[in-house]
Amino acid sequence: MVEQINQILGIHHQEIVSPGQAVKAMILNGLGLVSAPLYLFEKFFVGKATEHLLGEGISPEHLNDDRLGRVLDKLYEAGLTQVFVTVALAAAQKFGVKKDSLHLDSSSFHVHGEYVSTTDEDATEERAIEITYGYSRDHRPDLKQFILDLMCSGDGDIPLYLRVADGNEADSAAFARILKEFRQQWEIDALFVADAALYCEQNIKQMDSLRWLSRVPATLAAAQFLLDNMSQEAFVNSAIAGYQIAECCSDYAAVKQRWLVVESEARKSADLKQLEKRLAKQLDKAQSQLRQLSQQEFACAADALKAANLLSSQLRFHQLQDVEIIEHHRHRKPGRPGKNTQHTHYCYQIRASVVPKPQAIAIEQLRAGRFILATNVTDTNELTGDDLLLQYKAQQSTERGFRFLKDPLFFTSSVFLNSPERVAALAMVMGLCLLVYSLGQKALRQALETAKQTISNQLGKPTSTPTLRWVFQCFMSIHLITIAGFRQIANLTDERRWILQFLGAPCRKYYLLT
Repeated sequence: MVEQINQILGIHHQEIVSPGQAVKAMILNGLGLVSAPLYLFEKFFVGKATEHLLGEGISPEHLNDDRLGRVLDKLYEAGLTQVFVTVALAAAQKFGVKKDSLHLDSSSFHVHGEYVSTTDEDATEERAIEITYGYSRDHRPDLKQFILDLMCSGDGDIPLYLRVADGNEADSAAFARILKEFRQQWEIDALFVADAALYCEQNIKQMDSLRWLSRVPATLAAAQFLLDNMSQEAFVNSAIAGYQIAECCSDYAAVKQRWLVVESEARKSADLKQLEKRLAKQLDKAQSQLRQLSQQEFACAADALKAANLLSSQLRFHQLQDVEIIEHHRHRKPGRPGKNTQHTHYCYQIRASVVPKPQAIAIEQLRAGRFILATNVTDTNELTGDDLLLQYKAQQSTERGFRFLKDPLFFTSSVFLNSPERVAALAMVMGLCLLVYSLGQKALRQALETAKQTISNQLGKPTSTPTLRWVFQCFMSIHLITIAGFRQIANLTDERRWILQFLGAPCRKYYLLT
């Protein structure tokens, strides 16, 4: 990675720390998982074997914010997506990452600061991202944000594409363009998988040259009809435990597709519990509305009946029953009327009760746990229904990537840079951290599987699928010591030696084992 970034950005003969070495240092900082923000970067390496880790002649004072800022500027000028994809695809090839399916998703990252936009909208040159307010996945609408688009492989959660975008960009407006550009530029014939943000008429028509799989928004009229009317007999058990599937054809947006209606047992149970809570809330609300309506006086029985029918029609899961219109006699003068006083005024009030609407509740119970997947791969021999479901479930690979980037121990929570360009460049470096972490974890697990060996997990039990974070924790408090010109590693226990043999020779060299 160091050599690749140096080749892309170039090296000046007077630089003590090359751009690649600076990026490597930032990745080590990011993967240190010690919540050390970038402005404390130089202090992060104090007390560490900086020269041993990064290169001859490099000391902590060389890793100051000025040097890192200049490297971030260079990365931005070179094109962040271009740099990331170049490095990621080279790494994927070296580690044998399969690119049969790629999973696209996006998330928001909030920042502290004003970040006032100074970009001229009429300018012809490429503008910086706009850090602004938008829909916050972090539930922090009070803070400005930027959007990160991430595409990961279904094989090992390896990020292969990264793009930093404006904080108010809509997924539906960008996803189809991202997929088309990626396919054209990098010539990767993969199945592109995305969530419901991808599925709209305009995007589907744009993606005629791609193979895609997307979730169908339940708000579409055709989807609502299918979810409400697909009989239970149409479903068959999936090869994936806990799921049932039913296939049908669709020509939404005049594009021939396969739709797969999926019913999840776990999700159905959760949806039915939520429905129970919603019904109880809706009943309380309906009864409150009826009490308010019952206190109103109407000039005629027809008006009262009309108001009762209107309220009943507005209730989704309930209706009014035993509606009565009660007639009341009134006199216009204040005070108690005399015996012979004629009633000169009549008013009408409503009396009724709220009961469930069985058909509406039955439809909601029927669609519980169901969702629809769509693909333009119409050949079932190429992708079966079970294959489609498996590919969509692998969409969690990108979601896991975002969880990693948003972990409080990771330095993404401390973005305090003074320009949108540097914020975007740091976001790309965060993506490189995820790339290194994911590749390291994948390589370790593959080595353990091949050797049919295990290491101890946090509970001291053997595991062949450890997280790399746990491995990092196992290697705390190791030091490089130089005595009389002789270097040795202190505190390199048998357990640590055992783990290192599965991490490859390039890793073992840091511990003077090769």
